[in-house]
Amino acid sequence: MPADHTHADHAPDTHSPTWDPAQYLRHAGHRARPFTDLLARVPDLPAASPRIADLGCGPGNVTVLLADRWPTARISGYDNSPEMLDRAAVEHAGPTAQGGSLDFARADARTWTPGEPFDLIVSNATLQWVPGHTGRFADWIAALRPGGTFAFQVPGNFSAPSHRLMRALAHSARWRDRLGDTLRHEDAVGEPGAYLEQLTGLGCTADVWETTYVHLLPGQDPVLDWVKGTGLRPVLTALADDPEARDAFLAEYRTALRDAYPAGPHGTPFPFRRIFAVATKEA
Repeated sequence: MPADHTHADHAPDTHSPTWDPAQYLRHAGHRARPFTDLLARVPDLPAASPRIADLGCGPGNVTVLLADRWPTARISGYDNSPEMLDRAAVEHAGPTAQGGSLDFARADARTWTPGEPFDLIVSNATLQWVPGHTGRFADWIAALRPGGTFAFQVPGNFSAPSHRLMRALAHSARWRDRLGDTLRHEDAVGEPGAYLEQLTGLGCTADVWETTYVHLLPGQDPVLDWVKGTGLRPVLTALADDPEARDAFLAEYRTALRDAYPAGPHGTPFPFRRIFAVATKEA
């Protein structure tokens, strides 16, 4: 997973970063907004009490929003981070107020194939961690009931300073031997037009768009604090056994981020592009 995953945002790549739910949730409000915007475009589902999968559920803080929209649904959150699943299960698993339920299970988005029909498969800030994720779309859409929907959101900011500086530092002379193949590149996600072509080619009516949020982040070095919960996880994992090296990398990266994202009088503006897709199967 995670969201930005991630969100996970939340399905790790081959480097399997370790996730920290508390760090991830430090910016939970900003991270939840794209999921809310995604759900607003999901049409009515085929079943009165729908079956829903949240692929890359992370700590479950946005999975619960599915129960708000579909209160009688049976909802399963899937992730491959034990830390995230433990947090989700403790805080959110169980029956919902109007007869639905929430449960959480281990699964990897790179290989997960639904074993039953679903009315909605949703993924929030996870697929950027899944190389070749468009190759999974056919299996997931095949598992939808007629009239069901596959909806996802991914960050589209891999060319932003936050990520370019991270990659440049990891490939610098000091760090490339340890970190040179650790981070994802700009092709971690597709462009909106490519997703539209893929989804319509699989027999869906697709709605694809992008939005750039400008988050106003409080506190000192807030962009560094943000990426510590998501994009920087592979680096933090790779250097976890060497605190001195980890702190040295963070010091260099912190300085670069301060120049790229200067603080203003009311906080630090942090532009963040995201790509959305809602694909509905023919009824």
